[in-house]
Amino acid sequence: MTSQDTAAPLIRPATEADLGAVAAIYAHYVDHTVVTFDETAPPLSFWRSRLADLTERGLPFLVAERAGLVAGYAYASPWRTKPAYRHSVENSVYLAPEHTGRGVGAALMEALVAGCSRAGVQQMIAVVADSGTAGASVALHRRLGFTEAGRLRSVGHKHGRRLDTVLLQLTLAAGGESAH
Repeated sequence: MTSQDTAAPLIRPATEADLGAVAAIYAHYVDHTVVTFDETAPPLSFWRSRLADLTERGLPFLVAERAGLVAGYAYASPWRTKPAYRHSVENSVYLAPEHTGRGVGAALMEALVAGCSRAGVQQMIAVVADSGTAGASVALHRRLGFTEAGRLRSVGHKHGRRLDTVLLQLTLAAGGESAH
């Protein structure tokens, strides 16, 4: 393992120049895993619209950079469209496969939680696909103070498998600190 493998990644706001890498990372998970229920990877235009929308809303869309390359990304999007949900978001975090298990996800999520706190978010919700062993994503969220809020059984079907989703929730306090 090199020092670059263990060095903390640079976490910064995503730019349009990052979106090709973001799209490629997500496409890997669409094509090869059940961690997303998308069955077709969205085009680059989708990612441009997502970045513009979240930027306009003042919500974070972050990338982790290692050695000048995008190693992963995370963003917070509105939980639901109804106005009463305006202080609640759903988080998404994805890593390039070669950067998993190296602290990149934790660094992204910590920065995302801080950015959401600054944006006035009160509740952050994670929807994690679970094919029987929720694994690293649930463990990451729990380490950051998320608690399980429920499970939806067999709501997804992908790659010939029935899939649950685990709902996790984090309450954010005023001033940028999470309340557990």
